[in-house]
Formats: sequence, C-alpha cells, structure tokens
Amino acid sequence: MSAAAPTVPASDRRRVRAEIWIVLGLSLGQSAVYAVLSLVVKLTNGGLRESTASLNSSRADQQWLDLTLQVLSIVFALVPVFLAIYLLAGRSIGLDRRSPTRDTAVGVLLALVIGVPGLGLYFAGRALGVTAEIVTAPDTVYWWTVVILVAAALQNGLLEEVVVVGYLHERLRDLGWGMWPVIVTSALIRGTYHLYQGFGQALGNVVMGLVFGWWYQRTGRVMPLVIAHTLLDVVAFVGYLALGDAVGLR
Repeated sequence: MSAAAPTVPASDRRRVRAEIWIVLGLSLGQSAVYAVLSLVVKLTNGGLRESTASLNSSRADQQWLDLTLQVLSIVFALVPVFLAIYLLAGRSIGLDRRSPTRDTAVGVLLALVIGVPGLGLYFAGRALGVTAEIVTAPDTVYWWTVVILVAAALQNGLLEEVVVVGYLHERLRDLGWGMWPVIVTSALIRGTYHLYQGFGQALGNVVMGLVFGWWYQRTGRVMPLVIAHTLLDVVAFVGYLALGDAVGLR
C-alpha cells in the first residue's frame, strides 16, 4: 500500500515525531536498548546456549516487600499505557468492551496461532543454541504468586499492544506512513525488545508483530491483541510454574 497523506499539519510533524520518541523512550524503546545490551553480554559470556533470561523474578527476600515491589512494578509499567491513550486525545484504538464475545474468540484464536508454533520455535532455538533458557516464574513461591503472574501477563499485554500497536500505528499513520511500513516497523521494535531472550525468540516476536499489526490495520481493534497476548503470557508464566519440571522447561 502506498503512503497515505499525513493527517497532521507540516508544522506539527516534528512535535509528533518527538512525542513518539518520548513515549517509546519511556516504555518499550528503553526496553529494546537494554535488551540489545543484554544480548551482547550473553554472547560474550559463553553464548546463548548457556544463558538464562529470567522474567518475574523475586525482588526481595521478605515476602511483604517482594509483593509490594511486584505490585509497584506492574503499576508503574502501565503508566506509558495511560500516557499513550491520553496523547491520542480520545481516538479509539478498540480498547473497549464493545464486542466482548468476538474479541475473546479472536484473542483465543490468535493465541493458538502464535503460541503453538512459538513453543516449537523455543525448543528449536534452544537446540540450535540461538535462544537463552527462559525462566518465567520465581524460585520462591507464595500464596499470591499466581495472582501476580496473571497480573504481570495482563500488564505485558496492555503495554505492548497499546503502545507498540495501537499508539504507534496511529501516530505513524498520522505522519503519512503506509500500512506495511507501519506494520514492519512495529514488528521490528517488538522483536528488538525481546533480544535478551535470544535470536529465536526475537524472530518469533517479529512474526507475532506482523500478524498482530496486520489484524489491527484490518480492524482497528487492539482488545483482541491484548487478550491474546495476556493468554500467551499466562500460559507461559503459570504453566512454567506448574509444569516446568514435567515438560523439561526447567
């Protein structure tokens, strides 16, 4: 698709570009920079085969402090979501309950389409030595651990899909970008901030970004993507906690 005409005046385009950089710098763009640095460290310290990427690690030895820090981490990670929605000035990105049944059905379908091949890609990446071992649950488990893991999954779904799909797609289209340049750019950013997990997972997330970006461009609804992403992470986080030893994930 050819580039669309910009929807913001020429005098405002510099401001919109600066806004994009600020939002990304406060959220997933920052994560991308740290992910690249983490990948470099892993490659220079024995390679990805011997490396571990830990998600949802314990943050303190004391239970009350660990819970407090976990909750605060989730809350503050959602601030860029509210910022992105605010900056879109009420423009709809489909983050609503207008079509709950359809959104849920599409979300489940997208989770299956992405999740099943993604699990195979993870094991293939581990066998090839291009993916780090991913640990998605803490070693110390409390009564509230599953609740926090589910909340973290929802936070990831909201942050990534609202910022890198809903917000970024809308803003790049405001600047006159065509459909596929927007989709590819968004997908590459998604892959970059997953590089700390290795090349295999980064590639898988690029593919996920292409699928999710295409769906958003087609429907203008981010809710099914949030549902799909949340389901994927809930299965990865809680499934690792419950079945990691049985299926060889840890």
